[in-house]
Amino acid sequence: MGINPLKDMVEKRKIGIHCGIPSYCSANKLVIEAALEQAKRFTGQSVLIEATSNQVNQDGGYTKMLPEDFKEYVYKIADRIDFDKNLIVLGGDHLGPLPWCDKPADYAMEQAAILVKLCVSSGYTKIHLDTSMKLGDDPAGELSPEVVAERGAFLYKAAEEAFEEYLISHPDAVHPVYVIGSEVPIPGGDQEEGDHVKVTTPEDFERTLVAYKKKFAELGLNDAWENIIAVVVQPGVEFGNADIHHYDRIDAARLCRSLKKYPDIVFEGHSTDYQTPQSLREMVQDGIAIIKVGPALTFSLREGLFALSMMEKELIEDESKRADFMEVLEEEMLKNPKYWEKYYDGDEHKQHLSRKYGFSDRSRYYMALPEVDKAISKLFKNLDGGEIPLTMLKQYMPEQFI
Repeated sequence: MGINPLKDMVEKRKIGIHCGIPSYCSANKLVIEAALEQAKRFTGQSVLIEATSNQVNQDGGYTKMLPEDFKEYVYKIADRIDFDKNLIVLGGDHLGPLPWCDKPADYAMEQAAILVKLCVSSGYTKIHLDTSMKLGDDPAGELSPEVVAERGAFLYKAAEEAFEEYLISHPDAVHPVYVIGSEVPIPGGDQEEGDHVKVTTPEDFERTLVAYKKKFAELGLNDAWENIIAVVVQPGVEFGNADIHHYDRIDAARLCRSLKKYPDIVFEGHSTDYQTPQSLREMVQDGIAIIKVGPALTFSLREGLFALSMMEKELIEDESKRADFMEVLEEEMLKNPKYWEKYYDGDEHKQHLSRKYGFSDRSRYYMALPEVDKAISKLFKNLDGGEIPLTMLKQYMPEQFI
């Protein structure tokens, strides 16, 4: 049985190597391809790709994929660009009862256990157990750390049982590692503009550890801490639709100092989208070694597609032959507003701008729709078929021009 690359990362940090890993939380085929192409530049570098419980689950999620389907989807992309699949670490993000949180606890947790088992049985080796959300019949008020930990320990046990079964047919399988805790909003980030982002206190961080240790002991899972490598915290980074809260290592200093007492774990930071390279470097140095990014990836993709679309308008004189990607995307978003209407306020014009340019990037939910995907393919074909003036490249893609 080989060592899990994420566990190897933690071991390197214990001897003073300040290393970390980005976690690409996206089901977009172009984003995944770009992540793998980036990794090809560095021989032997593992790539962590995660799907959230909203994206991929036993009901299909909004991608209409089961965990096994998502694995094959990623692997097909890897095969197409000749990337070594053994370097891909698949993860499940926010695995727990989130997709069923309006249902009674017994049912929601039963479904969560099924999802966790499906992920482990599909070869996912990084599992984020998230039981922080209130369920349909939970009493009023916040969930106690004890309830969160009890539910998390239940899912950990289900995952380990699934791995024991998986080993029978895959004796060389890498043991999954686990991340616990959730000091973040729902997957994808949705901080209100201007809201203050409260950094997790050392006391709350350690309260999570104590609660989990107690519940693991009650279930006889005394070796669980050999497989738990990270705790999700809020280090003070977040983004809204129109603003970004950048990392301030001074604000996070107390929290990060508390991690020194626990050399076998690191912090996982969610919603680290749009952070500067310097901020990301400081986060990794300070112990936030797993850096989650999602909407910023498709935001950048959308920026590139918009630039190509503007170039197409200049280059293709016959309007009937244009892909008109920007218009097609807007049409599909207006046709089915359920993925953005609760997130974009203001009048019609403000909502229009948010749909196109908002940091929360709700357009990512529409990229795989047949009409949008067809427009992207046509856009690429149109621009592949003609010469792009260097001066136009400078206007719309200055980084590529340089």
